[in-house]
Amino acid sequence: MLKSFEVTALSGELDSDIQHKIDFKTKPPGSLGGLESIAFQVARIQRTLVPSLQRAQMLVFAADHGAVDQGISAFPQEVTPQMVTNFLAGGAAVSVFCRQHSVALKVVDVGVKVDLPDHPLLSKRKVAYASQDFSVAPALTLEQVNQALEAGAKEVESAEKSGVDILLFGEMGIGNTGVSSCMLSAMTGQAPEQTAGRGTGLDEQGVSRKANIIAASLQRAEAELNKSIGEWAPWEVATQVGGLEVLAMSGAMLRCAELGKPFVVDGFICTVALLFASKLQSHVVDYAIFAHQSNEQAHQALLEYFNAEPILKLDLRLGEGSGAILSYPIIQSAVAFFNEMASFESAGVSNAT
Repeated sequence: MLKSFEVTALSGELDSDIQHKIDFKTKPPGSLGGLESIAFQVARIQRTLVPSLQRAQMLVFAADHGAVDQGISAFPQEVTPQMVTNFLAGGAAVSVFCRQHSVALKVVDVGVKVDLPDHPLLSKRKVAYASQDFSVAPALTLEQVNQALEAGAKEVESAEKSGVDILLFGEMGIGNTGVSSCMLSAMTGQAPEQTAGRGTGLDEQGVSRKANIIAASLQRAEAELNKSIGEWAPWEVATQVGGLEVLAMSGAMLRCAELGKPFVVDGFICTVALLFASKLQSHVVDYAIFAHQSNEQAHQALLEYFNAEPILKLDLRLGEGSGAILSYPIIQSAVAFFNEMASFESAGVSNAT
């Protein structure tokens, strides 16, 4: 069995009061657009008319994937530990943006193929030295899946103890766009041609090869499970074609929701992690703030599935949590206007008739 989580549905008890506070600010109704939706969501999650975002934490989960040996990425596998080192040294995009916005960054090793040296910003929760090549065998054991979910949950618990009130998630792992596409096909029944994209920069021939490898991997698993894609139980998706960092993000999202905390979903890979989490506890989606729509072809359809309006659309496809941290100041602004902007009554301004 998979690790269990219990996510409570958000209460609508304060909904009318929250909306009233938004509508009676000194502005025409709805004129702050998406900021109003974000403010409403954060207030609803925190169950208060004075929401607070005082301390954020960026968690980047890192792992390698056996399927990289089949050519699903434009970059070699050794780039994963090299980029983790870059994160820790402060040189990656997510490092720069976290520093700019004073958000603490932690990298969580759940499956990098090599051992990484100790570092203050590195959390060592290695489950395995990469997943298995899912084109020839199941990617993970059930025990490894549960360890990955638990690793994500434990990182959120650690952040919660230090006073963090919002979590931002990102990932690093060469080949994980292909792994996420495979997971998406397995969960939805969509053909690999619909879910596979360019990832780190594949050309059309490379995308076609990726789709073919995903298709072959799914056919292998279908034969083993005697079930068509789209009919698999969550544990079957995770063991057959899962990625350790994707599953760790799912566990982190579920624990965030259990604790009543909002979290920010980055791009395609992070949204696939949310889809998997929602298969375990559907209400987890209520706690998710969608940062951006990436340039990965399946991401727009996945956002539409969640009926999500992402904050940004900048054609990003970097991963790392880069879109999540870029969206964070806008989330802060939404809470600031909700708390600090005058009402018509307090400002002595006439309302519309």
